[in-house]
Amino acid sequence: MSKEKLLILDGNSLMNRAYYALPPLTNAEGLHTNGIYGFTNMLLKMKEEIKPDYIVCTFDRSAPTFRHNEYKDYKAGRKKMPDELREQFPVVKQLLELLAINIFEIDGFEADDLIGTISIFAEKKDIEVYIVTGDRDALQLASDSIKVIITKKGITEKELYDKDRMIGELGVTPTQFIDVKGLMGDASDNIPGVPGIGEKTAYKLIREYGSIENVLQNIDNISGKKIKENLMQYSEQAVFSKKLATIVTDAPIEIDLDSIKSKENYDAKGVKELFIKLQFKSLLDKIPGAEGTDEGEAEDNTEDIKISYDIIESIEKFRELTDHLCESKELLYLTFKIAEANVYSKSYIEQIFINIKEKNYVVELKTLYDENRDEVIALLKRIFENHSVEKVSHDVKVPHTILHKMGVDFVGMKFDTKIAAYLIDSSRGKYELSDIIEHYLKVNIQEDDKDSQARATSLLYKLYTTLESHIREAEMEELLYKMEQPLTDVLSSMEYEGFKVDKEKLDELGKKFKSEISSIQKEIYDLAEEEFNINSPKQLGKILFEKLDLPVIKKTKTGYSTNAEVLEELSDKHPIIEKITYYRQLTKLYSTYIEGLKAVIDEDGKIHSSFNQTVTTTGRLSSTEPNLQNIPIKYEMGREIRKVFVPNNEDSIIISADYSQIELRVLAHISGDENLIDAFLNHSDIHTKTASEVFRVPMEEVTSLQRSNAKAVNFGIVYGIGDFSLGKDLKISRKEAKNYIDTYFERYPGVKKYMDDIIKHAKENEYVTTIMNRRRFIPEINSSNKMVKSFGERLAMNAPIQGSAADIIKLAMVNVYNELEKRNFKSKVILQVHDELILNAYRDEIDEVKSIVKEEMEKVLQLKVPLEIDMNIGENWYEAK
Repeated sequence: MSKEKLLILDGNSLMNRAYYALPPLTNAEGLHTNGIYGFTNMLLKMKEEIKPDYIVCTFDRSAPTFRHNEYKDYKAGRKKMPDELREQFPVVKQLLELLAINIFEIDGFEADDLIGTISIFAEKKDIEVYIVTGDRDALQLASDSIKVIITKKGITEKELYDKDRMIGELGVTPTQFIDVKGLMGDASDNIPGVPGIGEKTAYKLIREYGSIENVLQNIDNISGKKIKENLMQYSEQAVFSKKLATIVTDAPIEIDLDSIKSKENYDAKGVKELFIKLQFKSLLDKIPGAEGTDEGEAEDNTEDIKISYDIIESIEKFRELTDHLCESKELLYLTFKIAEANVYSKSYIEQIFINIKEKNYVVELKTLYDENRDEVIALLKRIFENHSVEKVSHDVKVPHTILHKMGVDFVGMKFDTKIAAYLIDSSRGKYELSDIIEHYLKVNIQEDDKDSQARATSLLYKLYTTLESHIREAEMEELLYKMEQPLTDVLSSMEYEGFKVDKEKLDELGKKFKSEISSIQKEIYDLAEEEFNINSPKQLGKILFEKLDLPVIKKTKTGYSTNAEVLEELSDKHPIIEKITYYRQLTKLYSTYIEGLKAVIDEDGKIHSSFNQTVTTTGRLSSTEPNLQNIPIKYEMGREIRKVFVPNNEDSIIISADYSQIELRVLAHISGDENLIDAFLNHSDIHTKTASEVFRVPMEEVTSLQRSNAKAVNFGIVYGIGDFSLGKDLKISRKEAKNYIDTYFERYPGVKKYMDDIIKHAKENEYVTTIMNRRRFIPEINSSNKMVKSFGERLAMNAPIQGSAADIIKLAMVNVYNELEKRNFKSKVILQVHDELILNAYRDEIDEVKSIVKEEMEKVLQLKVPLEIDMNIGENWYEAK
């Protein structure tokens, strides 16, 4: 007979994990819900996996515990719980009560102590215990019958520990785990431990001696003078730290097994009402008795509605279907199942799902293509190269690129539901078809199988109607139909064209990088006067903060922090810092762009990057596999990577066209500031002009330092910079930085008015818009948390500027692409890097191509100031830049 099971949830830990793992979510009333949503998902998942006979949830209370009474600094310095998380606890407790799950919390004890007490009680009753927590402190409770499930990476991954795994993986028993913590301390709880003893040493000592007490009795046998001295000096602190770290297993609580039984007679109606209030409709079907919808709400939200479809797996049937599709005047709704591979040439379309006139079809394209390639391509051309067959689809760029590779153009695209959903709310993060259907149609489609995709495709007509209405209401028709959807053609073409890589140059550059890395490594060793692992934060920390005695900026659980921010603060303290920063940049460049590029060069000698238009909240494009938009060019070695990117052949050359100061020009346009507009109309050097205004000197007397500082102010203003950050950037006092900003606004009053007005608009509407009416939602601006609110204000100031710059380059891409296609040129757009377009231009077309690029980029939109580009040509990307 199998044992009964008890599930114990660490309420505070799981809520905290969920809150930080998920993006900000709020319901219609403005209540933050991400913690509740993540916690509920974890609860339901654990119930389903473990099928417990008993279930409880523990919480901390705000009253001091016995540990605080014994050690006043216990948990001192821990940051205060955000108000947005705090407000979610009463709601999650209400949910637990509705689900008839007992809550344990008492003054004077932490949730850990209640977990420990309940666990030991259950173990004595021969009940198998499962503790779910994000806090590794609970590992000390593991035994043969007590399993500790640690949530990792937010709440999506987890690991189960029992006594055997603890011994096998960590080399200590659960009880000895307390001794380890006693020696090393715990920064999160402010448990002191023994100074100078980190995690590695603590484990080593406890594995060897078994307990803190035995370690202290054997101090003479321990190697390491410093460790020995610290153990002797802080022996009492070590024992006390162990006591603080020990979870109590006899807290004064009453446990009645009947009251903690996992019950079926919970308040399903109450749960349903709460979920609807929280807008957790996707979770309704996971609670037996709470399924279904309110009266008046669409009933189509069940997962088990099956639809019928014809499977097209013979060329005869495909021919008949093609005739039918081409003769019909109805909209064609379709999705694609893609077999994606890391290498561009290996991806292919497995199936095409089609819905037309309420009839559904699944075309087994891979099977058909393998058997009768030529006729399949001819039939695909009849459908996809036919403007009169209008199509509605979801995420059409990938199939578009694959069809292009097969020699099939994709035209007649009326509506892409993924792009529309992204424009409606660019902060969603996920735009999979099932997510969008669930959000807008309240239908759950979770399985990734043929039936589910056929059903999702059959719902495209409803989704199209819904999203089209949202686009119209938000007045984003021009943005969708003139820019974003046509841009899909451009991106597909860019992916198909790719960027040629000179493999020999790449190998040569690899050798150069290795030599440079070796050289800078030696310089670091010379400055440190010893060799060490520069990539090890622990070893680096010892060199910097113990041997070189540099000021400690930040500590982590495992020792000293040596992250980029810390190195930046130490930059003027020792010459080794600059070398380490350079070394890190070089090694990252080498792995990402030397070894990394080699792995993604396709059979045609090109790199076919993927370009994404539904990722960033700003509207900018992003590039992946590899990310060619993010090659660091601060150092010459980074810039040299561009030398390996070359034209297609000897008959072509690289053109680079880069907008000049586009964000500042957009700021001049949308703010209407006369002084700023005047500077651009008169083709003044804008940074010199600003320096002249801010430092009140004639333009001809502006120094290079003043111009540099003015440049930082110009670009800082665009990003809503404050005096603290500006002072840090320019290494000046906060007072001086504030004076710069105040003087800037005094000389450019239109900019100040724009900043004030846009913040006011954002607070009233919780969104801002760009020149092309792209929306960016900013709920953060009305947060009760000052830091979050301040972040929201900076977003409000910057989003219209950065988003408008994204609009301009995207529209320019579409116009340049269309003009090249119209003239049937061989020259193509092959890459976009923020404000820069890269083209592979054929030498016999170059003058016309340059003329097209200049005309279309500079005349793309009529602003109050001129748009200007810098254009260069070269035998590789480096030369063209």
